[in-house]
Amino acid sequence: MDQLTTGYLVEISKDLNNHSITLLTPEAIDFLVFLHQNFEHERRELLIRRMERQREINTGKLPDFLPETASVRNGNWKVAPIPADLQNRRVEITGPVDKKMIINALNSGANVFMADFEDATSPTWDNVLSGQQNLKDAIRREIDFESEDGKQYKLDEKTAVLLVRPRGWHLTEAHFKIENRPISASLFDFGLYFFHNARKLMSQGTAPYFYLPKLENHLEARLWNQVFEFAQEYMGIPRGTIKATVLIETILAAFEMDEILYELREHIAGLNAGRWDYIFSIIKKFRMQQQFVLPDRSSVTMRVPFMRAYTQLLVQTCHKRGAHAIGGMAAFIPNRKDGEVTRIALEKVKDDKQFEAENGFDGTWVAHPDLIPITRATFDLMLGTKPHQKNVLHDDITITAKDLLAISSAGNTITEQGVRTNVNVGIRYIAAWLNGIGAAAINNLMEDAATAEISRAQLWQWVRHGCITDQWKLIDRHYVNDIIDEEREKLKEEVGFDRYHSENYMLAGCLFHDLVFSKQFPEFLTLQAYYYIQQND
Repeated sequence: MDQLTTGYLVEISKDLNNHSITLLTPEAIDFLVFLHQNFEHERRELLIRRMERQREINTGKLPDFLPETASVRNGNWKVAPIPADLQNRRVEITGPVDKKMIINALNSGANVFMADFEDATSPTWDNVLSGQQNLKDAIRREIDFESEDGKQYKLDEKTAVLLVRPRGWHLTEAHFKIENRPISASLFDFGLYFFHNARKLMSQGTAPYFYLPKLENHLEARLWNQVFEFAQEYMGIPRGTIKATVLIETILAAFEMDEILYELREHIAGLNAGRWDYIFSIIKKFRMQQQFVLPDRSSVTMRVPFMRAYTQLLVQTCHKRGAHAIGGMAAFIPNRKDGEVTRIALEKVKDDKQFEAENGFDGTWVAHPDLIPITRATFDLMLGTKPHQKNVLHDDITITAKDLLAISSAGNTITEQGVRTNVNVGIRYIAAWLNGIGAAAINNLMEDAATAEISRAQLWQWVRHGCITDQWKLIDRHYVNDIIDEEREKLKEEVGFDRYHSENYMLAGCLFHDLVFSKQFPEFLTLQAYYYIQQND
């Protein structure tokens, strides 16, 4: 569908259906066009800046705290007051934007539900639009769902506070073009949600709240702040109404936490330790430096020194400025057929969440409702009746650039099982993503794009630097190719012969192979795979 709006030609690549007719109204399209007109140029400039910074790192210029923003880090400023319904965030659940997930998550007993258009949602046009419609319906309490077995799902009287994560600055929405250029996926996701729901949320005593992903520096935070200011003025909503939590999930953003809070100080609620994307970012940014090679993913826990430094700095920075510090994801999915597996995993979840609570975090993430009771009990024990623990300042701790870059502190043990796990998870996740599923249950874990990114990036890194396993096997192209072939054979049994030979599984294997052995490191697997999403839509 083509149409002229505010003087711009807008092309929507599919015929309008029930969702798009109610969402992509002329007024909503005008708003999206205004967002594109005002912010697309700066978004593209910031992406160019990312590439320039990567070239610097490749030639040995490692990140450090910025000398030009020392006055921000040394200042005594605070963020704006945080709304009452965002004061207690001790348990947050995350997931995709399908009806069943939205209803279950809002009813889960968590304090917050983060509805995720990014890593947990495969961006088919139907997923994106139906997700927007589902959230619009949920806010108006008009959402329900009936499963195949006849079970009914509807919202409880009391529900979690809703936050929405739009896609990152690096992504576009190919199905919605303005003057033959795809709109930023960030602006599309944010714009549709904000336009349709901001006033309704405010009438209910809450407001439009967001999680912002994949930021690499404070200038990218500044752009979001400008978007917020524009959107509020456009809708006639008071400045500062929007509140956002930024995921610190890139190594470069870790050096600019103060600056990110400062740029968003009228709109910021907190920072989140996005641990899996953070690990992926380290592999990606330092891919050319052999001293930054990481061991098996399972070895990179929150207790290794460089991860501990990152989380301590996050808590210290947030609490100094009056913002919340939110911990990382517990991705375990209970196995109702194997009680012993579940018992051991729950012990690990409890230990992980206790570690976060003791280190000053105000709340944390889980991927499954069954993890909420043990997580809440752990934080209740630490916080008592307090909504948070911003009194924990860590002002006796000094975190240096050297601490954040002590990547070797994770050790150097790479096992064949680690190689096999990366292959298995990578192929299975890409197949699920191509099939429209962004959060895939694999081996009792909820895997999303972040863990799949680690899987393929580690293999690229290990091959690139000629790493050796603990059994003295050289990790070269021949070795990894053999394991890919062996794991693909196993997958035929694991997922079923017919399903494995479906187009998406075959394509996933090819894509994974290309991602691992590409001469130039592909920045995001989702960028590589999005082409096939478009072709199938």
